[in-house]
Amino acid sequence: MIHTGQALVDLVVEVQQLPRRGGNVMATSQNRYAGGSVSVLAAAARSGAEAVHAGAHGTGPNGDLVRAALAAEGVAVSSEPVPDADTGVCVVLVEPSAERTFVTTLGAERLITPESLATSRASGGDLVCVTGYTLLEPTRDPLLAWLEDVGEDVRVVLDPGAAFAGLAASVRDRMLAGTAVWTSNAEEAAELTGVEDVAGSVPAVRDRLPDGALVVVRDGPDGCYVLEAGSDDVVHLPGFPQEPVDTNGAGDAHTGVLVAELAAGADLLTASRRANAAGAIKVTRRGPATAPTRAEIDEFLASR
Repeated sequence: MIHTGQALVDLVVEVQQLPRRGGNVMATSQNRYAGGSVSVLAAAARSGAEAVHAGAHGTGPNGDLVRAALAAEGVAVSSEPVPDADTGVCVVLVEPSAERTFVTTLGAERLITPESLATSRASGGDLVCVTGYTLLEPTRDPLLAWLEDVGEDVRVVLDPGAAFAGLAASVRDRMLAGTAVWTSNAEEAAELTGVEDVAGSVPAVRDRLPDGALVVVRDGPDGCYVLEAGSDDVVHLPGFPQEPVDTNGAGDAHTGVLVAELAAGADLLTASRRANAAGAIKVTRRGPATAPTRAEIDEFLASR
C-alpha cells in the first residue's frame, strides 16, 4: 500500500465550543501528533500491510515527528526530505461532541514531483492511495502525471475528501477515469453525485468510475454501503456505534484497514466490515493515528 497524500503534524486542542468570529475560547488540552496520511498508513500497517509513504516531508521538527511516527509503525518513507522547508501543521479543534474543525497550513508536503513519487516503485498488485487534497495546486499536476504513467496493474484508491467536489470537472473526470476503489463519507458522495440518499449515491458514484471499480461510502456510526465489481446490489454493512471521544482520524482508520485487507486479498464485504470495526474502536481513542491492530479488530468482532 502506497500513500501519496500529505503527512502533517496535527496540533489538537480540545475546546468546549468554537469561538465566535473575533472571539476567544480557552482550550482544555493540547497535543501534537503526526497526522494526515500518517493516520491511514499506520492503520494499514497495523493490519499487516507493507506500507510506503510516497509524499513529501520536510527538514525540521515537524518533518522529524512525521518520520519518527512512520518508523515506529514500520512504514517506509521512499523520498528524501525536502531541503530548507518543514512539514505543515493542521490545527484541529475538538468539541465535547467529538466533532472536529480544521485549519491547515502548507509546507514541504506540497513539494512533490513525478520523480519523487516514483521513488515508491509502485508495481503490479500495489494499491496507491490518493486524497482529493493532493488534487489542489501545486500537487495536482505532478500527481496526475505520475498516476497516468504508473501502470495498469496498480490499483488506485481515491479518498476524495471535502476538496474533491469543488475541483474543476476536467480534473475530477481525469482522476475518476483511473480510480479502481472509491472510499468516502456520505457527504462527499452526495456532493459528487447530487444524490442525498446514501444507498442511492453508491451506484451514482460507480457510474462515474471505470468498469470493475469498487465503491465504499461511509455513514458514520451506521457503518457503510458497498458495491462490488459486477454487482448492482448495494450492501449495507452495519456499524458498531460507540460513545466517541475523538472522531479525528476515524475515516483514515477505516480507509487504512480497508486498503490493507484488499491488498491481502480479502473480498470487499470482509474488508469493509473490518474497516467499520476499526473506525468504531478509533473514535474511543484520542489522537489521529490511533487505529487498532489486526488482533484488536479480531477481538472486537469476536465479541459481537
